[in-house]
Amino acid sequence: MNSKGISNYQIKVQGKTYSVPFFNKKNANHINKSVNIFASGPSIDQLSFTDDLLENPSIFVNGSLSLIDKHDFANIAAYVISDERFIKHNAEILEQFYTGQPLYITKPVIDTIATALPNLIQKYQDSITLIYPVDRPLTDDKLSLLKSLPILNKVAKKKLSLDKFKDHQDFVIDSTNSPKPIGVSLDIENGFVEAGTVAFVAAQLAYTLGAKKISLYGIDLINSSQPRFYESKDDAAPCKLDKAITDRIVPSFDLMGIVYDQHGVKVTNKSPVSKGLFRNI
Repeated sequence: MNSKGISNYQIKVQGKTYSVPFFNKKNANHINKSVNIFASGPSIDQLSFTDDLLENPSIFVNGSLSLIDKHDFANIAAYVISDERFIKHNAEILEQFYTGQPLYITKPVIDTIATALPNLIQKYQDSITLIYPVDRPLTDDKLSLLKSLPILNKVAKKKLSLDKFKDHQDFVIDSTNSPKPIGVSLDIENGFVEAGTVAFVAAQLAYTLGAKKISLYGIDLINSSQPRFYESKDDAAPCKLDKAITDRIVPSFDLMGIVYDQHGVKVTNKSPVSKGLFRNI
């Protein structure tokens, strides 16, 4: 348990209990370089993977990990999965391409992996780190995940409003956004803010790990009705991006662009498809 009261998560897999740590910045492998985040939009197929692109630290999300089958990435800094539905629909991605890269996942994801891919936890326990959304804290009081947050004495048992975190030093919350507040985390040890896409989580991880610049590839959004680059039309998993784009995803990334730039970190959207949607990245 670290100084903020964050403990490991005990998960039982095929009769054996494994201890998986929550994110602790002091124990993390810091990047301190420009970072490329690869999402799964169809524009990835048109991307030129130059030596410079492959040499910089890379963060993959969901199915974009399959890119390692075609390209030789020199520095895989992280692989991020925040939604357990990805495991339910695409467990074969992990079976084929996950070989112990630094894996950052949420509690629902690891619970799903324990059922669908128990061997992965048994083999790669030491490569897994748990992260959590600040407005969806765990319900186990023993973990005391929100002990450092002055607004709560106990772990909440339902989703919280982001407004509750507007005075916390590690979050910037825009309560004026409609229909719901949006925000961004400055330190995911205290939780990340959700925006409807795992790439937003990955960017907060990159910032927390000390990235000097964050470049986003494959954040297409407009093409959300098309299969992801690793899918065919017949096996495409459901996508709920469309209704969230204007209300949540775009304003969240624009807020991130402003906030991180104020802290010396430039966030840039490299997708030619969605470039016109954003003002600040």
